[in-house]
Amino acid sequence: LLGQILDHWFESEPLKATLATDAVIGAMASPHTPGSGYVLLHHVMGELEGRRGAWGYVAGGMGALSQAIAQAATARGAHIFAEKAVCHVLLGRDREAQGVVLQDGTEVRSKLVLSNASPQITFLELVPQEQLPKDFVQRIRQVDTRSPVTKINVAVDRLPSFLAAPNARDGQPLPHHQCSIHLNCEDTQLLHQAFTEAAHGQPSSRPMIELCIPSALDPGLAPPGCHVVSLFTQYTPSVLAGGRSWDEQARNAYADTVFDCIEDYAPGFKASVIGRDILTPPDLERIFGLPGGNIFHGGMSLDQLYFARPAPSYSGYRSPIPGLYLCGSGAHPGGGVMGAAGRNAAQVAIKDFRHL
Repeated sequence: LLGQILDHWFESEPLKATLATDAVIGAMASPHTPGSGYVLLHHVMGELEGRRGAWGYVAGGMGALSQAIAQAATARGAHIFAEKAVCHVLLGRDREAQGVVLQDGTEVRSKLVLSNASPQITFLELVPQEQLPKDFVQRIRQVDTRSPVTKINVAVDRLPSFLAAPNARDGQPLPHHQCSIHLNCEDTQLLHQAFTEAAHGQPSSRPMIELCIPSALDPGLAPPGCHVVSLFTQYTPSVLAGGRSWDEQARNAYADTVFDCIEDYAPGFKASVIGRDILTPPDLERIFGLPGGNIFHGGMSLDQLYFARPAPSYSGYRSPIPGLYLCGSGAHPGGGVMGAAGRNAAQVAIKDFRHL
């Protein structure tokens, strides 16, 4: 249990609660949920420039990371087709992958196909169901993809000034502006209460908020004096109580709750807002193909990790379709910007390719 891990190492409740946010991030789970301790450990794996467990900011935004990977690939002869939706995987007589068919009808032939899409999209939408084992299809359908995350992108005309550490007179970013700022995390019970509300179909009345200001590190993201603020918030259910969907009114009501909370810590924040973009779990699914809005392509619970990710006996990146590989967050070892699933899948595919 997460509580046992944190109690062993720390005494301060605000510190324990703040660390606990990384145990429930992206998970429809409470800090008291068994297995939550693993999610915390998952987020401190690895290193950055020799510093263990460190996180970094990608200059230019997360898209710059994708562009760097793309440039490395094209430098080695890869062809990248953006905005070309894949309709389905092309199968041969022996049920093996032979390429993909695009929505415009174009066929792209290949001996191997690697899918970075979720297991649900890969196996339930891009492959004919009759070509897959029934128990495999059932397992993919049963993957827990619940997500509590609503992402809010905000444009502001000045830097937030927090009561705990007011801004300097020149309005320049202070050290805390260049870090991840956690709000509504004074004690673990607050997080548990926020989860309980969402479990009953209600958005949290006091949501867990992780606030960062990328433009404090990367000024080119906003005009002089202005900033962009990224809000990673939870808990919000995919479907609201009574089966209600997230309409514009519900979206704005929840965002107002989040902004009211920030206002308590940083008076004047609401008046500084120029614009906001609210992405609820259904929005994250529709726009980015995240099943249920889940940033990990499926919960990081112990029954969906290691040999069981995405399904028992298919954790080695190969799938029931010869030549079709899963290389995204839905594969072992799971989500996060670590690249491990892609690297491992590539090594398996290269090994198989040598025998084709």
